[in-house]
Amino acid sequence: MSSRCGVLAGGNWVIDHVKVIDAWPAQDALARIIDQSDGNGGGPYNLLKNLAKMLCGFPLAGVGLVGRDADGARILRDCDAHEIDRRGFHQTAEAPTSYSDVMTTGDTGRRTFFHCLGTNALLGREHFNLSASSARIFYLGYLGLLSRLDAVRADGGTEAAQLFTQAGEMGLITAADLVSSQCGDFAAAINLSLPHLDYLLLNEYELARLVGSVAPAKDVNSLMVHACRVLACGVRRAVVVHLPEFALWVGPERSAVVQPSVRMSQEMIQGAVGAGDAFAAGLVYGIHQGWLPQDCLELGVCVAAASLRDVTSSAAVEPWETCLALGRKLGFNAPPL
Repeated sequence: MSSRCGVLAGGNWVIDHVKVIDAWPAQDALARIIDQSDGNGGGPYNLLKNLAKMLCGFPLAGVGLVGRDADGARILRDCDAHEIDRRGFHQTAEAPTSYSDVMTTGDTGRRTFFHCLGTNALLGREHFNLSASSARIFYLGYLGLLSRLDAVRADGGTEAAQLFTQAGEMGLITAADLVSSQCGDFAAAINLSLPHLDYLLLNEYELARLVGSVAPAKDVNSLMVHACRVLACGVRRAVVVHLPEFALWVGPERSAVVQPSVRMSQEMIQGAVGAGDAFAAGLVYGIHQGWLPQDCLELGVCVAAASLRDVTSSAAVEPWETCLALGRKLGFNAPPL
């Protein structure tokens, strides 16, 4: 463990406009909006706010670009309210603060995102002052949804890869999260960052797209094969895959650690909009504290389970001990085959 402490998270800062609908409509059909609310969205925003609500006990700081508008002001106020250091934030009038319209189906809790890139499309390497940070972990998310940082330049590099290289040279643990985006050459941009990452977090859809698989794998063996292909591209410590059913940690020894998800009744699930980021918060907390992989994964699925109890990303997240107790009380699903 180094003398560094805390988490510095940058990338997509988003306001989620969550709408609960009665059913997913066919093309040209109508769905009724049952309820609506606004909340935090985007990898770094969700991660840091969840860690704050988990009472993590270490410093939290954000880097981002927001608009000079109501949504941007809301993000800055929310950071202050949760003691997230926002000195790394920048504001611009060139674009609106990024937002997502999140359609959550009432009977299943499943969600679909309609996203406006806004200011996140303008976020560049010049907005990051890594040398001013004493954090232990540098997290960037979401790769695949940061236009300037993802763009492959004429010299064959990306600004994201440069950031991870700089962070690693400074002694920070580097972590990245992906997004289920259908835009651009997904693998080409992300592969350039892999040799500079300690941890890569992604779901089964993103993993399939990264390795060029036609369909996402759902079983442990196939996911492990795909994760090992990503490790071979240079990820140093672990590829961590999260699914609704379980989470999988594959390290450089090519051995798998599996943690089933929490056994929750359908009545408890109000929405899954921030479940992946809640899992990431639990995982990052464990990594920061030097926990074993199994313990990191267990807290990850427990924080994810806690988040499912509300339609927004973070409203139902509680102190980490409470999340862990919730998962252990409800129990875990059967281990996957």
